[in-house]
Amino acid sequence: MNDKFSSLWLDYKPLFPGFTGRAAIRCPSRVDRQGAAVSELITALKAMLPAAELTFGADSAGLIFELDIGDFLDVEEYMISADERGAAVIGGSERGLMYGVFAYLREIRTAGSLVRMNKRVRPALGLRMLDHWDNADGTVERGYSGSSFFFREGKLVVDERTEMYARLIASAGINAAAINNVNVRGDAVRLIAEENLPGLARLSELFSRWGIALYLSIDFSAPISVGGMRTADPLDPAVGYWWSNKARELWKAAPGLGGFLVKADSEGQPGPYAYGRDHADGANMLARAVKPFGGRIIWRAFVYNCTQDWRDERTDRACAGYRTFAPLDGHFDANVILQVKNGPMDFQVREPVHPLFGAMRHTALAAEFQLAQEYTGQQLHVCCLLPMFREILMWNTACDIQPGRVIDRIQAAAAVANTGDSFCWTGSELAGANLYGFGRLTFEPQLTAEDIIDEWISLTFGSSERVREALLQILLGSHRAYEGYTAPLGLGWLCKPGTHYGPDPWGYEFDRWGTYNRADREAVGVDRSRTGYTSLYPEPLRELYSDPEKCPDELLLFFCRVKYTHVLHSGKTVIQHIYDSHFDGYAEAEEFARLWDSIESELDPAVYDNGRRRFKEQLRSAGEWRDVINAFFHRLSGVPDEQGRKLY
Repeated sequence: MNDKFSSLWLDYKPLFPGFTGRAAIRCPSRVDRQGAAVSELITALKAMLPAAELTFGADSAGLIFELDIGDFLDVEEYMISADERGAAVIGGSERGLMYGVFAYLREIRTAGSLVRMNKRVRPALGLRMLDHWDNADGTVERGYSGSSFFFREGKLVVDERTEMYARLIASAGINAAAINNVNVRGDAVRLIAEENLPGLARLSELFSRWGIALYLSIDFSAPISVGGMRTADPLDPAVGYWWSNKARELWKAAPGLGGFLVKADSEGQPGPYAYGRDHADGANMLARAVKPFGGRIIWRAFVYNCTQDWRDERTDRACAGYRTFAPLDGHFDANVILQVKNGPMDFQVREPVHPLFGAMRHTALAAEFQLAQEYTGQQLHVCCLLPMFREILMWNTACDIQPGRVIDRIQAAAAVANTGDSFCWTGSELAGANLYGFGRLTFEPQLTAEDIIDEWISLTFGSSERVREALLQILLGSHRAYEGYTAPLGLGWLCKPGTHYGPDPWGYEFDRWGTYNRADREAVGVDRSRTGYTSLYPEPLRELYSDPEKCPDELLLFFCRVKYTHVLHSGKTVIQHIYDSHFDGYAEAEEFARLWDSIESELDPAVYDNGRRRFKEQLRSAGEWRDVINAFFHRLSGVPDEQGRKLY
């Protein structure tokens, strides 16, 4: 293992140490022997067959691995035919071939032997992207895994760690990465300036080798901040001309650029509103500048400029994204992808699926998720998000275009990355399941969360059945547990302002950007029929979410305001569910820590100790959440716990 950073699920181990014969790689001239597919296969076979002689094209080899490119396959599609004598892998391009090699290696490593298989796979989504929130000074906004490995002291870094990163995400099926923070500031404003072109060229070339398109988060006002102009008005021809020249300059230096990621008119970022223009005006101006080079504009739909007095019961931040973008459906150019958060708020542990996925029928969409666990424990708590992600992708939008699942309505998926310069990349080894799983899920969404987690455990921790059973129980139960001891029933924003860590049930409640629980002595929850939010969904969802008697329990307090004595579908009252879920979630966290301790002897000591310290903090924090939230609602409601437990 590299002593600077972990190889995570690409840490190849000997699988067939007794094989001493010849293993051959055969490939025609159209396959690049210096490309990622061939180099990865060589790396893996050298580690897995340590006593074998590895050659190219030997006729009498005991094991034969044939690689080829077939124009009858799509660019990222692959086919595998394999048995105990080796395998034939065909890809629609070098990229498809690389995915096929990774898939074959995954199969034999999880099986522990050469396998019989016939498989043809085409990725479900054309763009599977990581959004990094790295700043040019080396910090990472909402980063819980150390500092940036892309930037150091204002400079772009391209080194052996960057290459390992590219291998890792490519192996999971991710094919794009935006390397800098969407909140563009400081030196990052000048990332597209001339002095940074050599670094971008090197990074783009490295990424391209692994099938990854490089994206840059840009400052919408760059004609001013970089170009020295007086305006960034998207309808000013001089602004469009400036961006066209800038795109030409960037793509000439770095042909592997995919395009730009843009956050505009949101949380202080500049945008077209400053000039009386709408978001289609802004996105399309940029789209036309990058179109000649095959570039795309990923335009974030996270816009919620709706300041609110807490006594105002009609203004609702949840409505803002829909009301901004739904009227613009069909107005965006073909190379614009509108990136919509999975829910209408901000990566809470439980939100309804965003209504824009059903409403935007003539606009290319990307679903945006967050791996960084900003509101789900910040990688100090184990919280595997794959079950939630898959539930969202498979959710039926109830629109009249069929099939109507989210996965059928989108062309892309993006996730806020959870990586940093920590040894294990994600701070906690267990948080690596979210990184790996996001790529695998968006490549093959027919896989279950359990399929992917089981696969990741085997690749990362080996074949021990005790380890497998313990980690499956921890990871598959972790999201339910976190939701239980923090914010059940669709409650959100019960966390401390600023840090978003730890409980503070009224910390955001009187904030200018919204109210989130409206808890008082009589009732709790937000009546979103009153705000108009439920009307943004088609029937039958509109009726389902508007009626407290029909609304799913897990979203009840997001959509409805009810008395504490309201009876849930489970048969419990709201207040008793709040009490029980916090005690039950804490008990589950206790069990996770016990399970981790039970496999200490089978873990690397450093890995075990890192996990032990994090589980200790998770238990402390879970106890704080349990006590603070239960005490808050007990004092407000005056309703005792049916089980007579102390509510502090």
